[in-house]
Amino acid sequence: MQEGKRNKISKFLSLVLRHEPGRIGLHLDSNGWADVDELISKSAMNNVCFSKEDLEEVVVTNDKQRFSFSDGGTRIRANQGHSIAVELQLKPQKPPQVLFHGTVGKFLNSIKEKGLQKMDRHHVHLSADRSTAERVGNRRGEAVILTVKSYEMEWDGFEFFLSENGVWLTDHVPVRYIEFF
Repeated sequence: MQEGKRNKISKFLSLVLRHEPGRIGLHLDSNGWADVDELISKSAMNNVCFSKEDLEEVVVTNDKQRFSFSDGGTRIRANQGHSIAVELQLKPQKPPQVLFHGTVGKFLNSIKEKGLQKMDRHHVHLSADRSTAERVGNRRGEAVILTVKSYEMEWDGFEFFLSENGVWLTDHVPVRYIEFF
């Protein structure tokens, strides 16, 4: 499959599996899972056509591993980043000493005032390595990398979760746990 088609399908999956399943009449269960056959047929009815093989290629080749299949391969879901109510059934995990968050300069004043907030998502997204945070920040402009004292947060009672694709998640990062430069 051509990269352009793969990217188009990936963006479409992000939309319907993370934010707007109703746009195509897709049903997600409480854990965010959609039936693969229903996804393919309802996508086609909305002029986004792909086969099960195309879908498998997108899931396997996605650089951020945004999507997962169920064990039998009959269902698919986004690993994190939802703005709709889903329960991913993630268990609290002990984070590394520090985690990183990629952002851009225009958000720094708000972050310095309120910390990192989940906004319209279920969690704040953090990276275990600086390079991933830099890629995330660069999507919106010149990246600013913040260091989060996750070990201290966890010690103080904050919970962390690790998604299937290696993204660290937490509800909020207060300013006192952020190193800005």
